[in-house]
Amino acid sequence: MEDQLTKEEQKILLKLAREAIEEFLKNGKRKKFETKKPRLNRSGGAFVTIKINHHLRGCIGYITSPRPLYETIIDAAISAAVNDPRFPPLTLAELEQAKLEISVLTPPQRIEDINEIEVGKHGLIITKGLNKGLLLPQVAIEEGWDRDTFLQYTCLKAGLPPDAWKQGATIEVFSAQVFGEEK
Repeated sequence: MEDQLTKEEQKILLKLAREAIEEFLKNGKRKKFETKKPRLNRSGGAFVTIKINHHLRGCIGYITSPRPLYETIIDAAISAAVNDPRFPPLTLAELEQAKLEISVLTPPQRIEDINEIEVGKHGLIITKGLNKGLLLPQVAIEEGWDRDTFLQYTCLKAGLPPDAWKQGATIEVFSAQVFGEEK
């Protein structure tokens, strides 16, 4: 990915994500934030992942976003904490134990040949009809999946049969700059 975020910018976004969740859990309000840093003001997609003891506790984001990256991170962090339908809303006590991870996405690119997929580098988006599923690049590595397994699980995430990628589904790839808290 060109124009990578610096370590300082990553720390700013991780702190912002944590503070946004805390502000929302305590007061029900969206955190206010402004910055002049160009990379934090550029538009783009991003996901915020919440884990407790290495177990997923929430993950929500936006494939693309016209808003500044820092605003996308605020919204994704709050949504991952309280709107992920797989989990009950996060509590303040859980937030203290949680580790946050941010994935800043490149724009998705449609592919025709699955050999273009690089496991560990690419995330996948599979779409067929109204069904769409996305898995971040790090998921395949964390789970030890090969390309076919990654494709199958992305289809399942979309609510499709595991072989839908062979039957007319659209496949898109993207890369992500992934960084997390050092707790």
